[in-house]
Amino acid sequence: MHEDQVRRIQAATLLHRLPSTLATNFIVSLSAFALALMRAPSDTTAIWWLCAAVAMLLVRSVSRYALLWTKQAETRPTWALMLISLGAGGSGLVWASLPFILDDFSAYGIDGGLYLMILGVSTGAVMMGVGFRWNGLAFSLPCHLSVATSLALQEDMVSLILAFNVVALTVILLRSAVTSESIFVESIHRKLEATAMTESLQAANSDILDANARLELLANCDPLTGLANRAAFNTALCDGIQQAAKNGQKLSLLVIDLDRFKHVNDTMGHKIGDELLTEFANRLRNHLPTDHAVVARLGGDEFAIIVSGRDPAAEGPRMAEAVLRQGRKPFVLNGQTCMVGTSVGLAIYPDHAASADELFVSADMALYRSKDQGRGRWRKFDPKLRAAAERQRQIEADVLPAIERGQVEAWFQPQVSLDTQRVTGFEALVRWHHPTLGFIAPPEIVAAAHAVHQSERLTAAIADASCRLLLDLPGLGLPEATVAVNVSPREFALYSVADLLDATVARHAIDPKLLEVEITEEALLDTVIAGEQLKRLEQSGFALAVDDFGAGHSSLTRLIDLKVDRLKIDRGIITHIASSQRNQAIVSALIRLGDALSMEMLAEGVETEADAEALRTLGCALGQGYLFARPMPFERIAGWVAERQEKKTRTRLTG
Repeated sequence: MHEDQVRRIQAATLLHRLPSTLATNFIVSLSAFALALMRAPSDTTAIWWLCAAVAMLLVRSVSRYALLWTKQAETRPTWALMLISLGAGGSGLVWASLPFILDDFSAYGIDGGLYLMILGVSTGAVMMGVGFRWNGLAFSLPCHLSVATSLALQEDMVSLILAFNVVALTVILLRSAVTSESIFVESIHRKLEATAMTESLQAANSDILDANARLELLANCDPLTGLANRAAFNTALCDGIQQAAKNGQKLSLLVIDLDRFKHVNDTMGHKIGDELLTEFANRLRNHLPTDHAVVARLGGDEFAIIVSGRDPAAEGPRMAEAVLRQGRKPFVLNGQTCMVGTSVGLAIYPDHAASADELFVSADMALYRSKDQGRGRWRKFDPKLRAAAERQRQIEADVLPAIERGQVEAWFQPQVSLDTQRVTGFEALVRWHHPTLGFIAPPEIVAAAHAVHQSERLTAAIADASCRLLLDLPGLGLPEATVAVNVSPREFALYSVADLLDATVARHAIDPKLLEVEITEEALLDTVIAGEQLKRLEQSGFALAVDDFGAGHSSLTRLIDLKVDRLKIDRGIITHIASSQRNQAIVSALIRLGDALSMEMLAEGVETEADAEALRTLGCALGQGYLFARPMPFERIAGWVAERQEKKTRTRLTG
């Protein structure tokens, strides 16, 4: 008798949850379809797959309404459960086909996202299928088998490891489904027995209360570490601030990141990464004074501690130091000793914020400042951080309109022959005077353009201005002068610098050898992405210059391979060279290296005549710096050139 009632409740539960399951499946199907189109826009396979997925969802939806209308879930619950599970299996087979119907499916790039979607939707099916394991498993098993098989067929070690983990996840889901169904069925039996046996109502009620307490504990507990989860943390932080405000007290919040967690995950696997998180959580739980503290894992490798009590403002820094000590201790993972380290941000209510959200943002800002300053340390929130963040936000919001309106512009600093004082070229430098923030430093401009994915627009604007200057230079008596455009190493990974510059010089009818591409030494080390584009720039005829030479880690082989035309000696070596024998020896060695490689040497940061004379004596051919001229806008170049010619003429006549 009880078994029929159990089946009825199982069928009713599945029918009740089916609309949300179908809606979620439909949304994820659209997302998977979008990714499939992104990887191969002209391939119609994704369209047919989406049609099949939607068709199965419609079939399942119609079946649900038929079962409800005919009341089969009440009269024939076993048959209804079978029909619902068959529909789930049909959808699972459609999802499972995805890795095999799309061409060149791999574990990387967009396809990696599709793998995650397949695993995510199948895992969600098991979670939503609590109460009757075969419904969730009918959907998830084909998907997991498909992903594992697809990964295994790729025959590389990473894919095999991933396939093994998918199989392991499948086993876990299978056990979870069986356990969940057992718990569900058991709860139904208990409820039925409690209803039938009035004399045991008190005991059954106690069991229900205990079950609710366990569920509440699970809802507020991180399943991996046993610490409070994000939901419990949010509640505790709001309650703590409310209590502190009521009693006129303070409250400290620490936000913590493991510094090398990603490296451990990438090199040792996610299972070992989970072991690291568990061990770190145990250290926080067992070795910190937590009588007046709530320790939580917020997600990933991010943890938080709420400190209350009599003096949280003083206890917060002590707690931060204790966290750093625990992070510095070695971790033994899979038989290997790993040094990880932690970074901590600290914020105090009400000194730094008036609400829970503001306090968390303040602690998070302090955390990122500690990371920027070298990791392995803690930092207290400084109101200047909020001002800096707002400044950065405003710069990022305004940089694209400023580029489009020409407010971000190129200024040019001359490059001069140290022997003849002849102007040999100019370097294009980005400048922006913000209407409210004032002068924006060039690194901030470049970083903001990168953050909003407008690096290509910025480089294009500077290259365009440089070409316009090159068109004017012959009329100023400088037909052979070059203009250098700076390109950061990360730009080579974002877009084709070679295509952009080829199109720019072609549009202006400029000889490519007059437009110099200036890169830093790091670009020489990236032989995969930057190396290929640098070769293309060389083949197009652009001159190549290495900026800040001597401050990085250049490869001589790469310098020779790429046929670099010019090396720019870092200003840190040039400054006060006239009085530094050590710097003179370094520059002398660099000049000899340049001579051996047939590369021009240009000294940056020449500010005094004494430094210029020292460089001439050492054999450096070219110089750039405030001694000759500061960077100037395009409109002032003609006047500067004319004034310089007039001075040379007066000097020649008076001499």
